[in-house]
Amino acid sequence: MRLALEGGTVLTSLTGGGLLEADVVVEDGRIVQLGEGTGPRVGRDCSGCLIVPGNVCAHTHLYSTLARGMPFDLEPPSNFLQILQRVWWRLDRALDEEAIRASALVGGAEALLAGTTTLVDHHASPNAISGSLDIVADALEEVGARSILCYEVTDRDGPGRAQAGILENRRFARTVRPISRAMVGAHASFTLSRETLAGCVEVARDEGLGIHIHLAEDLIDEGDSEARFGMPVAERLAEAGGLTERALLAHCVHVHPSEIAMIQGSGATVAHNPRSNMNNGVGRAPVEALGDRVALGTDGIGADMFAESQAAFWRAREEGLSVSPSWALDRLAEGTRLAGVAFGETALGRVEAGSPADLVVLDYSAPAPISAQNLAGHWLFGLSASRARDILVNGELVVKDRRLTRVDQDEIAAKAMATAAGLWERLRQVPIHGFEPAVPRAGDD
Repeated sequence: MRLALEGGTVLTSLTGGGLLEADVVVEDGRIVQLGEGTGPRVGRDCSGCLIVPGNVCAHTHLYSTLARGMPFDLEPPSNFLQILQRVWWRLDRALDEEAIRASALVGGAEALLAGTTTLVDHHASPNAISGSLDIVADALEEVGARSILCYEVTDRDGPGRAQAGILENRRFARTVRPISRAMVGAHASFTLSRETLAGCVEVARDEGLGIHIHLAEDLIDEGDSEARFGMPVAERLAEAGGLTERALLAHCVHVHPSEIAMIQGSGATVAHNPRSNMNNGVGRAPVEALGDRVALGTDGIGADMFAESQAAFWRAREEGLSVSPSWALDRLAEGTRLAGVAFGETALGRVEAGSPADLVVLDYSAPAPISAQNLAGHWLFGLSASRARDILVNGELVVKDRRLTRVDQDEIAAKAMATAAGLWERLRQVPIHGFEPAVPRAGDD
């Protein structure tokens, strides 16, 4: 049976699209027509609503979902390395299969309710590696979210776990799932040996995938690469064969001008995470210089891409008033392009006949005239995740009237609460991580 979103105002694409009054008719996972049409169908009244393509979060860490309000009894971190050693590298070692699943369920549910239909996740659980990506994928498919997943390979927990991470990426890349795809995850240059990075690149090459890696998030990454390999991190990645058109480079805060040219020449995508960069005090990525292949991620600070795109815009405007409101929508569209490549769906993110039906119905009766030309202004100064009423992924109504349709979201939250309590208790027993880069940043202990 066909589903029709009736009577709404349709945005046909986040960038370069038009606005039109039309029914959106969906069948078998795809948009089959725009217009009134004929034939039997189930209608969903969208009068007074804005229908837009689903948002994509181009870089996140779902395993951080249960970290909100997490107790912290140590000396507060004073730099980025200490944040990793005292918070995140302790949390990931405390994860078990139950916590991985609960984090993905809650994170996926909240993403959908915020209008984010695709999550590009970078997972780490050093004491539960094998099969961990299936746990994440199963949870996200259960709530109805589309995903692109990888395991974060690193040498910080020893060569055995590094090899296990490589094998997990290869294993998951060979699974077949309807709304999940794979990349090859790597933490960052400063925790990767030559051999381990080569292993990641080998899997990516064999499986036709891209490397998903943190790159130059903090100065320690660049300093370590120069000290150990005599070159900046992007050059190191390129020399290893990992800087390709399918690569996803998270952060790129401290890339050199020569690296910017190299990244642009490769066609790789940069995942800009403005709220995380501000939270960790690592600086601001030169996103304007990096060009068009810049998408937006959250780095684990939820998956609300309305909030993230607004923060990205205001942070960019703080640097210069030449940044236009449409820049933020262009960055969201780049995330959609990235997801479309992963799924082999070049029309993902466009509302047109034949495209995948990943759609968000926003309860937004504009208080001022709205057009394709001024939509970005409404997006930045009027829209929010709270406006998301209905969500479709792959043609299925996975959120209806702000409630998940596949699962009981209250039950998920209650189970996560109990799981988080156990996770936090285990965390108290996990010591500060002892890994140090070759050349710590000035001021590191």
